[in-house]
Amino acid sequence: MSSGMSEAEYLSGRLLLAMPGMGDARFDHAVVAMCVHDEHGALGIGIGHVRDGITLHGLLEDVGIDPGVAPDVPILNGGPVETARGFVLHSNDWGGEGSVTVNSLCDLSASMDVLRAIAEGRGPSRYLVALGYAGWGAGQLEGEMRRHGWYAAQGRPEILFETPTGRRWQQAWKREGIDPSHLVAQTGSA
Repeated sequence: MSSGMSEAEYLSGRLLLAMPGMGDARFDHAVVAMCVHDEHGALGIGIGHVRDGITLHGLLEDVGIDPGVAPDVPILNGGPVETARGFVLHSNDWGGEGSVTVNSLCDLSASMDVLRAIAEGRGPSRYLVALGYAGWGAGQLEGEMRRHGWYAAQGRPEILFETPTGRRWQQAWKREGIDPSHLVAQTGSA
């Protein structure tokens, strides 16, 4: 592999936690579920912040799907790239067109199939819907990991599906055994 990283070092299935003071306001207290990471780059879906002004019913109506039995849950801000494109992170008890397994963390679907299934009550038992994603080119995330930017936490489905959106960053740190109030905004250099 040209990047020098072994497959075990790739971060698919992990949760990236933004370090305090990383310098990019778009990712303040971000929690990113890493879906793809290989020598070509990385793609993750932000799960730490709600997208203002839109809920699942509004999104379904915008794409021509009757909301049916779908609960009117908030839509997450998945990231700054392709902010009109929808993604669903979900439990592995549903699989449809284009559904991809992300290790044991979750499955990822970006097709209308999963939205129709949710509206009709035959979708996955647990899911999050996001607009946009976070993307990195080849080697870019590796560079950010070496600088003061991200911490790669274990991918825990309960952080996605059982923890309220606004508490995911803090709870993910705590599950790592780290009190986030003790984190500093700068790293030193020796």
